[in-house]
Formats: sequence, C-alpha cells, structure tokens
Amino acid sequence: MPATTENNQGSFLGRISIRRNQVMSMDHDSELDDLEFFQKHVSDRFSDLLFSTIEDPSSEPLLSIAWLRKLLDEFLCCEAEFKAVLLMGRDPSQISKPPLDKLIPEFLERTIKALDLCNAVTLGIDAVMNLQRLAEIAVSSLEQAPIGDGQVRRAKKALSSLVTAMLHEDKDGGIVKGTERNRSFGRRGGNNSAANNKGNFRSLSWNMARNWSAAKQIHAMSSNLYAPRGGESTGLAMPVYIMSSVLVFVMWTLVAAIPCQERNGLGTHSPFPRQLAWAQPMIGLQEKIAEEWKKKEKKGSIGLLEEMQKMDKVGQSLIDFAESFQFPAEAERLEEVKGQVEELAEICRKMEEGLEPLQQQIREVFHRVVRSRAEFLLVLEQAGKLSTPPM
Repeated sequence: MPATTENNQGSFLGRISIRRNQVMSMDHDSELDDLEFFQKHVSDRFSDLLFSTIEDPSSEPLLSIAWLRKLLDEFLCCEAEFKAVLLMGRDPSQISKPPLDKLIPEFLERTIKALDLCNAVTLGIDAVMNLQRLAEIAVSSLEQAPIGDGQVRRAKKALSSLVTAMLHEDKDGGIVKGTERNRSFGRRGGNNSAANNKGNFRSLSWNMARNWSAAKQIHAMSSNLYAPRGGESTGLAMPVYIMSSVLVFVMWTLVAAIPCQERNGLGTHSPFPRQLAWAQPMIGLQEKIAEEWKKKEKKGSIGLLEEMQKMDKVGQSLIDFAESFQFPAEAERLEEVKGQVEELAEICRKMEEGLEPLQQQIREVFHRVVRSRAEFLLVLEQAGKLSTPPM
C-alpha cells in the first residue's frame, strides 16, 4: 500500500475511533463529515487508478498484473473505512432500522457471490501460470545459439499450444486441461508438475458447479443495486451503496482480466449514476474496460490481462517465424526474433514475479470479506437481542 494512502486511511480511521469513543453521542454534523470523507477517499483512490493510466506513461498499464494488485489494495482500504463508518462505536440497534434492515442483508448476499468469484479468479490465475510455462519453453528453445530445426520445432509446439489456448474460450470458460486442483483459501495445493503442461490445452476443469457462471454472479450482485434517494442519500444507506458498488466493480474487473468460467454477457455492465461525484472515476474505468472487452469478444481472446495480450501478439509473430524457418536463418531475421524472444522473456518475468502475489492478495480479500461478514452478522444478532422484549 502506498505510504500516502496508508497515512490517509490511518488518519481517517483514527479520527472516527476517537470521536466515537467519546462519552457524548455523535451529532448529525459529525456523521455527515464521516460520510463526506469516506466518499472523498473512494473518489481519490479510483481517480488515482484512472488517471495514472492516462497521464503517467511510466505507471502500470490498465489491467496489468501490477495495476490489478493496486486495485485490490484500494479495495481493502475502502472496505476498512466502510466498516469503520458503519460499525465502529455505533449502537447495534441503528443497523437494524430501515433502510439498513434491508440493505445490510442484501450487501451480505453480494459478499457471498464475491467469495465464489474470488475462488474462480484464483483458478484462472492457475491457468495463466500454465500459459506462462508454455511461453518459458519457447523462450528457452529460441534463446539457444545457433537456432536449429530441433529448437524451432520445440518452440513452435509450445507456442501453438499457447496461442490455441488463448484463442479458445468454450462455454466453461476454461483454457488449460491438467490444472485440476482443488483450490480453497483455507489451504494451498502444491505446484503443478511439468506433466500438467502436456496434453490438450483446450479446457480447464474448474472447481465450480458445472452450470456456475461468473457473468451471472456479477449480474446478480448488481441487479438490485440502486442509489439512495431523498433523505437516505445523506444517511448510512449511502456508504452501503458505495461499498456495494466498489465490490461489484472490483469483481467485474477481475473477471474481465482473468479467465473465469462462463463470462458470456460480461460486457453488459451495470452503470453507476453519473450525478454522484465519487462515482465519476469508477465510471471512467468501467467505460475503458468495457471498450477493451468489446475488442476481446471480436477477437475471441481469453482475457484482458495486459501481459496475456502482449504474450498473444509476440507468440503469433514467433509462430510465423517458426513456420517459415529454414536453417541457416538470415542474420537480420534472427536479430528480429532475438528482440521478440527478449520481449516474451520479460513478460514471463513479470508473470513469475506478479501472479503469485496477486493470488495472495485475492486470498487476503477473501478472508477480509469472510471476517467482515461475521462482524456484520454479530452486530445484527446483537441488534435482534436488543429489540426482543424480556420474557
């Protein structure tokens, strides 16, 4: 987490804690201040994610591994502040009053779907790791000098499997058979063996129900998501709506970037109200990602992850080289291929360094959501006991 973001969050959480630990109850103006600060922090975080991809050429590209990791950092910050605004030092009975008596259960239902999506995305990252291994085989073969027929054949076989997998997305949304792994965030499986990189690279056996759909999960999360109106727009209904919107957006983005089971119709996203200032940067990101998704659907590629897009492009070019290769190759062509192999090696390096930490962050999101659900359920239980008259 960037130092500035961490300091801002610490200051915000500390201010709420001090105020709500005071003996006197919190007044309405203080409540409005907290809500305003929360909205501003959400806006600032997503503004950084949006404008860094537009104004700073040296920053992480949109939907790259590094950018997704930053997105998850910002999500965790938003989640911590949301919980502080809604729960810290507050009488449980306030949470059980309208409209929160309906909005909180709806929010908790969305978190259940988010947990399933975390599982699906981490399976997708496993599949991307297998693509990385295929690319590494090609790099290892083509880095040798001099390049002979044997090395080119080996590279071509690996690259053909890689490109076929990236272009093929069947109704199950899978790409790599042989990654059959029971993925649970309570335990970690061992690394896939080299044998898993052989065979048919056309489907992935997902650890989800056969008729489970990532796109349907996203649509279900957003189906009853409406902005508060009237007096509710200045009350606690607004942070619930904001956090629900952030949760839906983050899950939608992860599913768009990483291969997941059944993503048909994912490009049809739920629009956020444009009149809400905090939503503007999120809308900007949503529109950029949706445009990339349209290109993906036309091309038939497997996901929007930046590194996968580059890997596909370089892989296609190296296949063209392999298909026309004759020993000895021309020096000029070999020099061109050398540059492409170096580019593919750099992509593999970024994947090697970033994919596992990305999985770890998704695991952290999973556990954070589980803990927060438990805290909300406990508060609701306490509120129920307070409202029940003694026998």
